[in-house]
Amino acid sequence: MKKTLLLPLLCLAVLSVMGQSKPRARDLGIPFDGKPGTYNAITDVPGIEVGYKTLIRGEGQLKAGTGPVRTGVTVILPKGKSNEGVAAAWYSLNGDGEMTGLPYIEDYGMTYGPIGITNTYSVGVVRDAIGEWNFKHFSEGDLIDFSFGLPVVGETFDGILNDINGFHVKKEDVWEALDSAKGGPVSEGNVGGGTGMSLFLFKGGSGTASRVIKLDTATYTVGAFIQGNFGGRGDLMVAGVPVGREVRDLKPIINTKEKDGSIIVVIATDAPLLPTQLKQLAKRVTIGVARTGGIGRNSSGDIFLAFSTRTPSTNKKGTLETWQAVPKELMDNLYQATAEATEEAIINALVAAETMEGINGNTIYALPHTRLQEVMRKYNRLNAPEQKAKKAKK
Repeated sequence: MKKTLLLPLLCLAVLSVMGQSKPRARDLGIPFDGKPGTYNAITDVPGIEVGYKTLIRGEGQLKAGTGPVRTGVTVILPKGKSNEGVAAAWYSLNGDGEMTGLPYIEDYGMTYGPIGITNTYSVGVVRDAIGEWNFKHFSEGDLIDFSFGLPVVGETFDGILNDINGFHVKKEDVWEALDSAKGGPVSEGNVGGGTGMSLFLFKGGSGTASRVIKLDTATYTVGAFIQGNFGGRGDLMVAGVPVGREVRDLKPIINTKEKDGSIIVVIATDAPLLPTQLKQLAKRVTIGVARTGGIGRNSSGDIFLAFSTRTPSTNKKGTLETWQAVPKELMDNLYQATAEATEEAIINALVAAETMEGINGNTIYALPHTRLQEVMRKYNRLNAPEQKAKKAKK
């Protein structure tokens, strides 16, 4: 084999082993601010695992209960396969959506165990399946047993492509996602809960990104995971470029009633933060969404959760809880990291997604990578490979 062919093949082999066989936004030359972590994913925050169950079967006309099926479930485990608590807070940009477990988070500033994301009509089964999984794994047989917990599950609507009234997500699917969850590289696009989603009238889905920041001598990571299903074509902005206005064709084929979608965002960090500070991070997600063109339309459910894996310590008697926290005056870098990671995670979902046909011939097209690069080049915003190499050496 010629040496000129060997290197590209080796690179593809490495990517395949890592679970990243498709290019991401940065690989296409899209410029983003900030320093990403090793995997540029929410799993760069130590201890976090992500799991998916993707359901794709059938084609043709909709037959409720049969298909076609284009859906799934995503799980995020803040502290691996445990039901340990993490400090948490949430924020709603627009409330036409659902996320369970929020009253507890609002009053107590904590959440426990895995977090789920799925389609709108499967929130209940995913919540109950996570609770049952918690019970089976963590119950200590107490007379009054709270191991089931108050699971957090969010949703976006995939009924344009999926037989959403068929309730195809089953508890066994959720358990499979939980049991197979892992750290490291995270698949994106048409996977898990993001399988049947649309984004700026291109194919959307699941996406992730991360940022590493320094505060004094400490290094912290902020990770974002998004399930994107929102936005009009003309809204789409990529690194400040109006891509949606430039790529006017490839509009979806929709033979059923259209519905604007939603976005669920989960922000994770290992920075020590109070729940009130995590609320401020959750609010900054809106900036990342806005950078891509999102405005929180009327029928879009835009709900954001932020948590920290740095939990408070308790004395031996359990009578005193001690928290550590970054000073309020030093929060700006965390705010910026949240906005940047959210923006890139959305574009990563867009880049990874592939054209999909669903119910009644409804088809949502992927954003072609070459077209995206052409538009970025037109606005002088495309990083050439040689430019990327120079930056890496600095």
